[in-house]
Amino acid sequence: MKKDIEIPEVSDVFMAIVKEFNNEFKCDDWNAYIINNKNVDLEMVLIVSKGYDEDKLLETAVLRHKIEKLPANSFAKVELIQPELLKLTNFFNVTFFEDSKMYDKKFVFEKNSIKDGALRLISQLNKKGVLVK
Repeated sequence: MKKDIEIPEVSDVFMAIVKEFNNEFKCDDWNAYIINNKNVDLEMVLIVSKGYDEDKLLETAVLRHKIEKLPANSFAKVELIQPELLKLTNFFNVTFFEDSKMYDKKFVFEKNSIKDGALRLISQLNKKGVLVK
């Protein structure tokens, strides 16, 4: 029964969208990162991402990513975000296993929240970006 299902709360796992210079193409890129700020490894990390705008009835394709193991106190680049998508609400649904328990959390970047004026230093990455907890 539903009342018997335990859904543990996710803590110390974050998503960030970072603006960084691409040396190969000599331009700025926006990249999404997952940050594991825990003292334990995360196993079988699955990330589903999508952008949408309910007002304009727009949505992107759904992207899926898998990271076998995200070590403790580390991060991983998830995907490149095209600049046109920053005008949309972007969400990342993250599912992972920690100590044989499944965790799930949805991280939402509201539309137009990812912009130069909103950039802050993200200490785990040592880069400027927008962080969602």
